[in-house]
Amino acid sequence: MKITVYSIEKTPQSEIKNMIEEFIKMISRFAKIEDISLFSGKIASAQSKGVSEAQKSYTQSFEPYMKNYTLALDESGENLNSMEFSKIFDNDADIRFFVGGAYGFEEQFLKRAQRVVSLSRLTYAHKIAKLVLFEQIYRGLCIKNNHPYHKE
Repeated sequence: MKITVYSIEKTPQSEIKNMIEEFIKMISRFAKIEDISLFSGKIASAQSKGVSEAQKSYTQSFEPYMKNYTLALDESGENLNSMEFSKIFDNDADIRFFVGGAYGFEEQFLKRAQRVVSLSRLTYAHKIAKLVLFEQIYRGLCIKNNHPYHKE
Protein backbone atom coordinates (compact mmCIF):
# COMPACT_ATOMS: atom_id res chain seq x y z
CA MET A 1 0.00 0.00 0.00
CA LYS A 2 1.14 3.49 -0.82
CA ILE A 3 -0.24 6.58 0.91
CA THR A 4 0.59 10.12 -0.19
CA VAL A 5 -0.44 13.32 1.56
CA TYR A 6 -0.39 16.39 -0.66
CA SER A 7 -0.76 19.81 0.94
CA ILE A 8 -0.56 23.46 0.02
CA GLU A 9 1.78 24.97 2.57
CA LYS A 10 4.88 27.00 3.02
CA THR A 11 7.72 25.45 5.00
CA PRO A 12 6.15 23.81 8.05
CA GLN A 13 7.24 24.76 11.57
CA SER A 14 9.91 22.42 12.85
CA GLU A 15 7.97 21.23 15.93
CA ILE A 16 5.00 20.09 13.85
CA LYS A 17 7.26 18.75 11.12
CA ASN A 18 9.13 16.64 13.70
CA MET A 19 5.88 15.14 15.01
CA ILE A 20 4.70 14.36 11.46
CA GLU A 21 8.05 12.71 10.72
CA GLU A 22 7.60 10.51 13.81
CA PHE A 23 4.19 9.39 12.52
CA ILE A 24 5.71 8.75 9.09
CA LYS A 25 8.27 6.42 10.70
CA MET A 26 5.52 4.56 12.56
CA ILE A 27 3.26 4.38 9.49
CA SER A 28 6.10 3.01 7.36
CA ARG A 29 5.78 -0.30 9.25
CA PHE A 30 2.42 -0.78 7.53
CA ALA A 31 2.63 1.18 4.27
CA LYS A 32 4.84 3.32 2.11
CA ILE A 33 4.00 6.94 2.96
CA GLU A 34 5.02 10.24 1.49
CA ASP A 35 4.37 13.84 2.54
CA ILE A 36 4.43 16.27 -0.37
CA SER A 37 4.06 20.00 0.24
CA LEU A 38 3.25 22.15 -2.77
CA PHE A 39 3.71 25.89 -2.72
CA SER A 40 4.81 28.26 -5.43
CA GLY A 41 4.97 31.90 -6.37
CA LYS A 42 1.85 31.32 -8.44
CA ILE A 43 -0.06 30.12 -5.37
CA ALA A 44 1.24 33.01 -3.25
CA SER A 45 0.18 35.49 -5.92
CA ALA A 46 -3.26 33.91 -6.29
CA GLN A 47 -3.81 33.94 -2.51
CA SER A 48 -3.14 37.68 -2.45
CA LYS A 49 -5.89 38.19 -5.06
CA GLY A 50 -8.69 36.43 -3.20
CA VAL A 51 -10.54 33.21 -2.44
CA SER A 52 -11.54 32.19 -5.97
CA GLU A 53 -8.07 32.74 -7.42
CA ALA A 54 -6.43 30.93 -4.52
CA GLN A 55 -8.72 27.91 -4.83
CA LYS A 56 -8.13 27.72 -8.58
CA SER A 57 -4.37 27.73 -8.01
CA TYR A 58 -4.73 24.87 -5.50
CA THR A 59 -6.76 22.84 -8.01
CA GLN A 60 -4.17 23.45 -10.73
CA SER A 61 -1.36 22.39 -8.39
CA PHE A 62 -3.15 19.22 -7.29
CA GLU A 63 -4.57 18.16 -10.68
CA PRO A 64 -1.51 16.19 -11.87
CA TYR A 65 -1.76 14.03 -8.72
CA MET A 66 -5.49 13.24 -8.90
CA LYS A 67 -5.02 9.54 -9.61
CA ASN A 68 -6.08 6.31 -7.96
CA TYR A 69 -8.14 6.69 -4.75
CA THR A 70 -8.32 10.37 -3.80
CA LEU A 71 -9.61 11.92 -0.60
CA ALA A 72 -9.94 15.63 0.04
CA LEU A 73 -10.04 17.02 3.56
CA ASP A 74 -12.78 19.60 3.89
CA GLU A 75 -15.00 20.85 6.70
CA SER A 76 -18.06 19.89 4.60
CA GLY A 77 -16.90 16.27 4.31
CA GLU A 78 -18.02 13.11 6.05
CA ASN A 79 -17.46 12.97 9.79
CA LEU A 80 -15.94 9.56 10.45
CA ASN A 81 -14.94 7.89 13.67
CA SER A 82 -11.56 6.14 13.77
CA MET A 83 -13.02 2.72 12.97
CA GLU A 84 -14.79 4.11 9.89
CA PHE A 85 -11.65 6.01 8.87
CA SER A 86 -9.62 2.78 9.08
CA LYS A 87 -11.82 1.22 6.37
CA ILE A 88 -10.27 3.67 3.89
CA PHE A 89 -7.25 1.37 3.94
CA ASP A 90 -9.15 -1.86 3.21
CA ASN A 91 -9.16 -1.94 -0.58
CA ASP A 92 -6.86 0.49 -2.31
CA ALA A 93 -3.16 0.14 -2.94
CA ASP A 94 -2.57 3.82 -3.77
CA ILE A 95 -4.38 6.33 -1.58
CA ARG A 96 -3.92 10.08 -1.96
CA PHE A 97 -5.02 12.64 0.62
CA PHE A 98 -5.31 16.32 -0.34
CA VAL A 99 -5.09 19.12 2.21
CA GLY A 100 -6.05 22.46 0.69
CA GLY A 101 -4.53 25.83 1.33
CA ALA A 102 -5.79 28.65 3.50
CA TYR A 103 -8.92 29.10 1.37
CA GLY A 104 -9.96 25.47 1.06
CA PHE A 105 -11.05 23.79 -2.16
CA GLU A 106 -13.11 24.72 -5.18
CA GLU A 107 -16.40 22.81 -5.38
CA GLN A 108 -15.17 21.35 -8.69
CA PHE A 109 -12.15 19.82 -6.95
CA LEU A 110 -14.26 18.28 -4.19
CA LYS A 111 -16.55 16.69 -6.80
CA ARG A 112 -13.55 15.05 -8.49
CA ALA A 113 -12.31 13.42 -5.29
CA GLN A 114 -13.63 9.91 -4.62
CA ARG A 115 -14.29 10.92 -1.04
CA VAL A 116 -14.41 14.11 1.01
CA VAL A 117 -13.64 13.71 4.70
CA SER A 118 -13.74 16.12 7.63
CA LEU A 119 -11.34 15.61 10.51
CA SER A 120 -13.65 17.45 12.88
CA ARG A 121 -16.39 20.02 13.03
CA LEU A 122 -13.77 22.29 14.57
CA THR A 123 -11.57 24.47 12.40
CA TYR A 124 -7.87 23.68 12.79
CA ALA A 125 -4.80 25.60 11.80
CA HIS A 126 -3.47 23.99 8.62
CA LYS A 127 -0.43 22.52 10.36
CA ILE A 128 -2.57 21.03 13.15
CA ALA A 129 -5.02 19.50 10.66
CA LYS A 130 -2.13 17.86 8.85
CA LEU A 131 -0.72 16.47 12.09
CA VAL A 132 -4.17 15.10 13.03
CA LEU A 133 -4.41 13.49 9.59
CA PHE A 134 -1.08 11.68 10.02
CA GLU A 135 -2.12 10.49 13.48
CA GLN A 136 -5.40 9.16 12.08
CA ILE A 137 -3.62 7.42 9.21
CA TYR A 138 -1.40 5.70 11.78
CA ARG A 139 -4.40 4.85 13.97
CA GLY A 140 -6.36 3.54 10.97
CA LEU A 141 -3.49 1.29 9.89
CA CYS A 142 -3.10 0.04 13.47
CA ILE A 143 -6.79 -0.86 13.54
CA LYS A 144 -6.49 -2.62 10.20
CA ASN A 145 -3.43 -4.57 11.39
CA ASN A 146 -4.74 -5.38 14.89
CA HIS A 147 -2.00 -3.32 16.52
CA PRO A 148 -2.84 -2.27 20.11
CA TYR A 149 -2.31 1.49 19.53
CA HIS A 150 -6.06 1.98 19.12
CA LYS A 151 -8.01 0.96 22.17
CA GLU A 152 -11.79 0.88 22.16
